[in-house]
Amino acid sequence: MFILGLTGSIGMGKSTTAGFFAETGVPVLDSDAVVHRLYEGEAVAPVEAAFPGTAVDGRIDRAKLAERLIGQPEAIKRLEAIVHPLVRAASQRFLDAQAVRGARVVVLDIPLLSETGGEQRVDAVVVVSAPTDVQRARVLARPGMSTERFDTLLARQMSDAEKRARAHFVVDSSRGFDSARAQVHAILRAVAALPGRRIG
Repeated sequence: MFILGLTGSIGMGKSTTAGFFAETGVPVLDSDAVVHRLYEGEAVAPVEAAFPGTAVDGRIDRAKLAERLIGQPEAIKRLEAIVHPLVRAASQRFLDAQAVRGARVVVLDIPLLSETGGEQRVDAVVVVSAPTDVQRARVLARPGMSTERFDTLLARQMSDAEKRARAHFVVDSSRGFDSARAQVHAILRAVAALPGRRIG
């Protein structure tokens, strides 16, 4: 089974690109969705213990948590120490299940793939990229997004240039959906004959 690690800085079009992989029938694990589930279950108690007042009605309030992280790199590290191992465990369960199903290629959609050492757990890295002005316009158009929060999120992420330098494949999302979809199909053709890793 060949494991593609999909990543890209905020606003680069990673989620849309993940959708193009899923369109082809490739199983995709969305790490953000995993975190959402954890914030409603397994991660609630340890996150509330570390950041009192962030749990509301039995789930972590992401807006409250985000407020606590702005300009607080140590707090971000404390949160990541709780959440990242839980996400990795969920990723392994996903890989085990797909191996049993006989999947040929799978995608792990991980925003902080490069920053968390995730490159060691995949067979190739796909980075979604776009010019800085396109990225900024996309992100600042999101509801509730501020320049300060955008800068905080960017500070957690490796630069786009560094990610592209470390990638096996780059998807340029600035040229429209059809172009990005075509780039995804080209990547799948490129890895079709490559040996993946044995899972389990």
